[in-house]
Amino acid sequence: MTSAAPARRLSAAGFLATLALGLAILFGAPHALDTFGLVQCTGFAALAMFGLSQGFVWGFAGVMCFGQAAFLGLGGYAYAVAVLNMGDSSVPVLLSILVPMLFAGLLGYFMFYGRISDAYIGVITLTVSVILFQLVNATSGSQYRIGVAELGGFNGIPAIPALNAPGHPDEPLDIEGIWYAAMGALILVYALLRGILASRLGRVVVAIRENETRAQLIGYDPRLYKLIAFMIAAGVAGLAGCLYANWGGFISPTVFALPMSAQVIIYVLVGGLGTLIGPMLGAVLIQALIIAAGSQSAVDSNLGLGLVLVGFVLLVPQGLVPVARSLGLRLLERRPRRVAGTAQDGFATGSAR
Repeated sequence: MTSAAPARRLSAAGFLATLALGLAILFGAPHALDTFGLVQCTGFAALAMFGLSQGFVWGFAGVMCFGQAAFLGLGGYAYAVAVLNMGDSSVPVLLSILVPMLFAGLLGYFMFYGRISDAYIGVITLTVSVILFQLVNATSGSQYRIGVAELGGFNGIPAIPALNAPGHPDEPLDIEGIWYAAMGALILVYALLRGILASRLGRVVVAIRENETRAQLIGYDPRLYKLIAFMIAAGVAGLAGCLYANWGGFISPTVFALPMSAQVIIYVLVGGLGTLIGPMLGAVLIQALIIAAGSQSAVDSNLGLGLVLVGFVLLVPQGLVPVARSLGLRLLERRPRRVAGTAQDGFATGSAR
């Protein structure tokens, strides 16, 4: 058995286990949790999708985006403005994906085709996020509106209509319905990204991350594939922004702020870079830790959270999922060796007889 075979088996098993666990949580949470717990889990699902977008573009495409919050905010605001003007949420959901993708396509074209280095890409994306924060923050006043939707400046947009069944704007989803929509979307996006990575497009993207020069020499254009991955991640973050706006029924410029961009990077580092499960797991763990830290007064929550994160990164630099995967591979590689050793011992004993 080659060394790649256990890795493939473990990867397939992890994918199936993640889908099974996701479906169990999807249908089990409404029966196991009260209303408050279900609302919290809906927020976890939205932020897990946000982490998934960062994990894809950074861990697999090798594009370090420090301003992923820009696409989260664009998706949230696109949904809020569109649904207030249209009533029905069907088209606004699509716009929450398309608007960030188009913006990422325009921004990414100038970055990748302008041959901007990786370090400057991080700086540019972070700067764009800060600019959007300042821009939206300065839109207080009734004159700043798109149709009937007032942007609200630092006060944000309140009372955002919830998702509804397609074509039935007078039937908005309740809390349980929003949960099913958020968690179901997370499972679908995870499966979609997994399928993309298993396709030719995904393999080329990963190959460019590993060795851009070699991929270019065999005929692939790294700029194009990086741009595609960048746009896909932006669309995922935009959908997360739509779910985030539905979770609270509110959106404000804080979604563009630096804490959101830093937070999603921490999700990926804690869960594990180069995985899809890791960023989702990291998002849930960090958000649960933030809630727990904020509910006590013995230790300053920000200081305590910072110490925990620094200690975690120092002790488990690879992240939770890569460490678990490494342990699983060791167990799988030991089993064939033991079987082979037993067979050889038996053969030797038989020949002696």
